Amino acid sequence: MKGVSRMGWKKIATGAGLAAALLVGVLAVSRGMGGERPAMAEGRWASRAVWACDRRKLVIVEGVRPDERIPEPRARLVADLLMDLMRYCEEEITARVGIDQAITVTVRGRVFENYVPGSELPLQLAHAGKPHSARERAIWKAELDTLVAEGDRLFHSDEIGTNGLACAMCHPHASNTHPETYPKFQTQLKKVALLRDMVNWCIMNPLEGEALPGDDPRMKALEAYMLWQRAGVALSPGKH
Repeated sequence: MKGVSRMGWKKIATGAGLAAALLVGVLAVSRGMGGERPAMAEGRWASRAVWACDRRKLVIVEGVRPDERIPEPRARLVADLLMDLMRYCEEEITARVGIDQAITVTVRGRVFENYVPGSELPLQLAHAGKPHSARERAIWKAELDTLVAEGDRLFHSDEIGTNGLACAMCHPHASNTHPETYPKFQTQLKKVALLRDMVNWCIMNPLEGEALPGDDPRMKALEAYMLWQRAGVALSPGKH
């Protein structure tokens, strides 16, 4: 090209070399992720956040847009990391999975770099790693007993129907209900049903009542009572 000095050519060559180096670096990172080029957002790595079920543990996955599915290998890493951090049940923890898969964990303002799932953090484990206390077990048993007792009452009451019949009139002590065999195909419903589906079928038909929502306290009590009555029986899903 005319009009380009030797110094100008040197600047152009240097700029081209720098661009090439940057491109090689991006490709190298991409190969490390299985050939997929990570997403960018406004000059920075895009990221997607995933919460644990307790909403106290957060994993930020770099290189994945918020509307993008996490590739399976990284998704497995995220799941393993969430389950690992759930050991610290009372803690609020944020973990970041970098483009290079390196994990950084932040908790109580402290940062732990290159964290490996399964490693120990200087935090108290769930229940401090000790068995449940006698007091805790007593409280939980009392709560369960209360729910089962309410289910027993409802099972022997005609209040969930309209014609005076009660569940126990056909199923004394929840006999022949076989809650341990659900889910299974139910001939009456002509489909695979959960235990609560069959409970509602009986409420709506023999008892001529209205179906109970799945989160209705009465449904929970009825299920608790039926399961309690069959305690110790082996699970056998699908068995009619």
